Amino acid sequence: MDDSDAALRLPMRPLGGTGLKVSVLGFGASPLGGTFGAIDEAAGIDAVHHAFRRGINFFDTSPYYGLTKSETVLGRALRDLPRSEVVLSTKVGRYGVDQRDFDFSAKRVTASVAESLERLQVSYIDVIQCHDIEFGDLEQIVHETLPALAALRSQGLIRHVGITGLPLEAFRYVLDRAPPGSVDVVLSYCHYCLNDTTLLGSLPYFRAKGVGIINASPLSMGLLTKGGPPDWHPASPQLRTAAAAAAAHAAARGWDISSLGLGFSLRQPDVSSTLVGMFTRETVDENINTALRALGSTEVAADEAQVLAEVADILAPVRDLTWPSGRPLPGQGRAESPPADA
Repeated sequence: MDDSDAALRLPMRPLGGTGLKVSVLGFGASPLGGTFGAIDEAAGIDAVHHAFRRGINFFDTSPYYGLTKSETVLGRALRDLPRSEVVLSTKVGRYGVDQRDFDFSAKRVTASVAESLERLQVSYIDVIQCHDIEFGDLEQIVHETLPALAALRSQGLIRHVGITGLPLEAFRYVLDRAPPGSVDVVLSYCHYCLNDTTLLGSLPYFRAKGVGIINASPLSMGLLTKGGPPDWHPASPQLRTAAAAAAAHAAARGWDISSLGLGFSLRQPDVSSTLVGMFTRETVDENINTALRALGSTEVAADEAQVLAEVADILAPVRDLTWPSGRPLPGQGRAESPPADA
């Protein structure tokens, strides 16, 4: 794939009421931090540049990914791109080797934004997100974290504020209590994919709140891949077995389950952007080509539609089956089971 293919560019969608337009496929930068194994930094930077040339303008990272390495590598790549044409998102609140190392205090998130600006080599961040809010004190996020981020927004250091997490109820808890306009974006993961579409039930609520919607982990953190999920994946044996059967069936019918899954997620028009981890020119091209195929027609090709229906039947017994994540919400009891790289 050479740069002449830059003419085949991805569609853009508005990001809620932010005024931003983001590519329907977003560049998830966690692999740039070595989240999934060692990477060649030069290849990672080339991947960012290639993605931008082919129409990706939304890049998402976190200081947690690779213990700040993802931000550092992404920053080195972004300094060669026009800042006004990039929508840059990073996060606050999750740090350190221990995946339970969360700090949403005003002091820490304020310092975190300053550190991210330096690593990313930019003067402002388009979207700053509270990372995996279900592991924090949601009352603290409403009454301390969001006001601290509002102060940074008033200084021009950040432009919009978001929240991320797995339990959809955590978003509702914060949005129902935070002042209108204090949260602009939600990033939900593993809830709009072939095996789990529970995000659909929250879309009218999010629209009413005026927030933009980002979907991450359209392959359910590796469940919907030929190789299957990593050992740390919190899915139940029942869900793993069904996903493996779906992947095998898709392969037997001539389809890669990952391509089916990504195409399925990208077709949801109420999701502004779907994030996929990328780290080489080849992974960029593979994902963009899948996106262009999936969005190139208003109708799903007959063969793909048939295989999708067959995969849906295989996954039906585990439809919308998820896993616990974070602290118990008020009035609930739930054990922690945090993902390693969300």
